[in-house]
Amino acid sequence: MASPTIQHTTPQGISVAVFGELDARQREVLTDEALEFLGYLHTKQNTKRLELLAARKDARAKVAAGEQLDFEKSTRTIREDDSWRVAPLAPGLKDRRVEITGPVDRKMTINALNSGAKCWLADFEDASSPYWDNMISGQVNLYDAIRHDIDFTSEQGKAYRLKKPALAQMPTIIVRPRGLHLDESHIEVDGEPLAGSLMDFGLYFFHNAAKLVELGRGPYYYLPKLEHHLEARWWNCVFNKAQDYLGIPQGTIRATVLIETITAAFQMEEILYQLRDHAAGLNAGRWDYIFSIIKTYRDSGADYVLPDRADVSMTQPMMRAYTDLLVRTCHKRGASAIGGMAAFIPESSNPERTKEALRKVREDKTREAKDGFDGSWVAHPGLVPTCMGVFDELLLDAPHQIRTNKREDVVPSADALINVQATTGSITEAGLDTNIEVGIRYMDAWLNGSGAAAINGLMEDAATAEISRSQIWQWIHTGTQAQRTDGSTKTITTEWVSQKIEEGFAGLTRYDGDRLDHAKELFAESALSEKFEDFLTLPAYERYLSADAKVSA
Repeated sequence: MASPTIQHTTPQGISVAVFGELDARQREVLTDEALEFLGYLHTKQNTKRLELLAARKDARAKVAAGEQLDFEKSTRTIREDDSWRVAPLAPGLKDRRVEITGPVDRKMTINALNSGAKCWLADFEDASSPYWDNMISGQVNLYDAIRHDIDFTSEQGKAYRLKKPALAQMPTIIVRPRGLHLDESHIEVDGEPLAGSLMDFGLYFFHNAAKLVELGRGPYYYLPKLEHHLEARWWNCVFNKAQDYLGIPQGTIRATVLIETITAAFQMEEILYQLRDHAAGLNAGRWDYIFSIIKTYRDSGADYVLPDRADVSMTQPMMRAYTDLLVRTCHKRGASAIGGMAAFIPESSNPERTKEALRKVREDKTREAKDGFDGSWVAHPGLVPTCMGVFDELLLDAPHQIRTNKREDVVPSADALINVQATTGSITEAGLDTNIEVGIRYMDAWLNGSGAAAINGLMEDAATAEISRSQIWQWIHTGTQAQRTDGSTKTITTEWVSQKIEEGFAGLTRYDGDRLDHAKELFAESALSEKFEDFLTLPAYERYLSADAKVSA
């Protein structure tokens, strides 16, 4: 990488170096004081982060050796103690019936805050390609939005501005930082890369915490991809240190944890307990959860092979067990239970298809509301009225169901959570083709700097690309058979998938500036390699860094 853009040494002697290019507004985000804060968080928290990442590998190895997942015996007293509760619901988080999700680019920031949703998940993670400019510009956009001073004009001349209502009437901003496994290689602290999670959390908190409190809100976060309750404890330590550093009262931060790994599903109560002074709720994220099941049991034999992605709905037995337990856990402890994503993109040019899709969205959100969820996610502003209508009908004037729908009928069951064998559906050639198309097209968008891609009428993010390549990897390594359109079956092999990748790639529409060649290469490497890559975005990020270094040289 080139020479540092900024080189700063803190009063404590910590060296912080910034290597990415910066415009004037971005430099306002990376002030000396902000860099000192990031350096402080790194020196206090990074060693433990690396230990937790190593523990993930150890836990996966135990499953590979045949050890079955279960509720932890060592934390049984936490689960059985009915007396503890999480912190009271914070301002702006009492009514979360509709949350819109999306990346933190300037246009999306404005559209999300104009959407009419109750909350906005401002996503630095799966819906954002972690390019340097995206990550830093996202912080600028949030800074401006909180101060109601943001606008945008597209290349076509279309202007985007916030509507008139003050911040109190806009969706509550909930920032999702990157997962613990991702580094930000453009910032080094004492020669080590800064964790992407600490950068995203830290810059937003440093610049906006006091202002948000002044405005009657607070610094709120979604925590992604946790695999163990000790990772929740790590975040709680980050929160405590950050609040003390800036003189913000303890407990001002609130965090909602995405239960999107199979191991975290066994530790929901422990996760809330570790964060209890800062916990706001849990979320049931379908796509990453499916990816986690495949990744965890990828070499455990045919009993752990899932059907086509489209068949793994939230009504499947193991998914019902997971979501029902999440609602029960949250309401038992006074936290919000937030449902999954409606990813459909309305099409004005196809009203009949849009009408049918909205019917399915309404059906899905009705199920969630009746199951006890306090709110749910949508990926497009056009879905906000449908989702809002469902929860309005059920909740009426109540802000949530925490006290009224305890789900005491749910009995925690380890067997039910991992009952993959009860999943119904088929593994088909069409499903294989879809995985290949979605995987390549999404990685093309990702390499072009967009982490959310509209593909075949759905908003896809990194989680769906992960399912696509991990399913193919597992199908190959278990000798799975696919049903073909002519009624025959064919074993899914490396050779056949390679052929299908070439055929699918040949049918893709090219455009100026596409990265489809690199996308195909990355997808094929991850799906066909002997070694399973933990996250598809890790080699993709390395490719981005290599290209960035060549440009800078």
